[in-house]
Amino acid sequence: MLKRLINYTILIPLVFSLSCNTQDSQQKQKKNVEKKSNNNNKIHNDLEDITEEGVLRVLTTYSSTSYFLYRGQPMGYEYELLQKFAEHLGVKLDIIISNNIDSLCNKLNAGEVDLVAHGLTVTTERMQKVNFTEHLYLTRQVLVQKKPDNYRKMSWKKVEDSLIHDAIELLGDTVSVRNNSSYMARLENLANEMGGIIYIDTLSGELSTDRIIEMVASGEIKYTVADNNLASIHASYYPILDIDVPISFSQRVAWAVRKNSPQLEAALNEWLRAFKKETLFYIIYNKYFKNERGFRNREQSDYLSLNKNQISKYDDLIKKYAVEIDWDWRLLSALIYKESRFNPKASSWAGANGLMQIMPVTAKQLGVENRADPEDNLKGGTKFLKILWDRFEDIEDSTQRIKFSMAAFNCGYNHVVDARNLAKVENIDPNVWDNNVEDVILKLSYRKYYTNPVVKYGYVRGREPYNYVRGIFESYEHYKQFID
Repeated sequence: MLKRLINYTILIPLVFSLSCNTQDSQQKQKKNVEKKSNNNNKIHNDLEDITEEGVLRVLTTYSSTSYFLYRGQPMGYEYELLQKFAEHLGVKLDIIISNNIDSLCNKLNAGEVDLVAHGLTVTTERMQKVNFTEHLYLTRQVLVQKKPDNYRKMSWKKVEDSLIHDAIELLGDTVSVRNNSSYMARLENLANEMGGIIYIDTLSGELSTDRIIEMVASGEIKYTVADNNLASIHASYYPILDIDVPISFSQRVAWAVRKNSPQLEAALNEWLRAFKKETLFYIIYNKYFKNERGFRNREQSDYLSLNKNQISKYDDLIKKYAVEIDWDWRLLSALIYKESRFNPKASSWAGANGLMQIMPVTAKQLGVENRADPEDNLKGGTKFLKILWDRFEDIEDSTQRIKFSMAAFNCGYNHVVDARNLAKVENIDPNVWDNNVEDVILKLSYRKYYTNPVVKYGYVRGREPYNYVRGIFESYEHYKQFID
């Protein structure tokens, strides 16, 4: 940690040097950027590029409010809003986690992502680098401080005497905040306004505001600054915290886009203005910033990815049987989440039961005696997946073979064979699931196709295996983000 002294009695002149080759270097840089865009398609100039490729790349942070994994389900304020926006655009959402909050805008302007979806305070300095969207909400910055450890046994007056009640009392004291953050800028302005000195203990950009607040609660640092909504929800979990001292007026919190993305900015602002009129917008906000009970339940859970490297209480069993079928255990976990949400007592209208939703006839064939027993169910379910895998031995690509096996697990092996046969008739690759056989199986819901002579087993609700495989791999991508 570095300590920085703010003293506004000393003025340091700033000297700017301009290179005579600036214009040439800028033109070369522009050409390099355009070349990079053409070569690897990582840089998107605007909405047209995004919709053409069908992918919206978004940078966010891993925190208890933005984006996290809880009991096998990806969650978060930013995540839920982004899902809705991507759905509005009709594109796939690709979320990238930033491990350093200080680098968000730099990665955006470098073209690595299209959008930064993080609770950024709108400041004049930041507006010089990026364009901000319609604000998501208003907040104000507050001082986060700790009450005495034995405050519950102390009189109210003694507790009050131990705390700061006005920001001016910070003069001559030390506050810990991230370097280059809006909190740091506010403390600098505050010191200037009050005509004194505040010592700033600068923290790494790798530390989230969540973690820094926890550091105050544990006594690792004395004070920090946070947005009121974040401070409030954390204080509900750490009652030893006091967050009653404001240090700013209301401020806007928004997302950021590059300055050369006016179409994306306009589309996002139009969507936000419309969505903010809907009740769901406020339901999502309250879920993460107002629902204290839900927040406490997540914070106390072993199955919050921020706490432990776990997905469910059955991780060890899943790892055991994933090895036997040579799958990534997180992929098998994603399938089990899709089937039962890790509920061993789950049952379907069709009579399937347990973690992997095994049917009675299938259970008998596999030797599963108790479908409600997690291990018995997992043993039988993975054995069935292995049988299906072996039946698709003509498919060389292992990922595609897994997807065919999953589809067969969902709707039946014979229906998948029908879809492959129909694909051959339509000159579609029968050995590729993605954008090939998955599209064909959708057709088996229509008489025109399921009556084709090559289709032996007739009608199937093709939308189910189509969504099933896609949903599992979508969850798997989230699991890979959070779980080693």
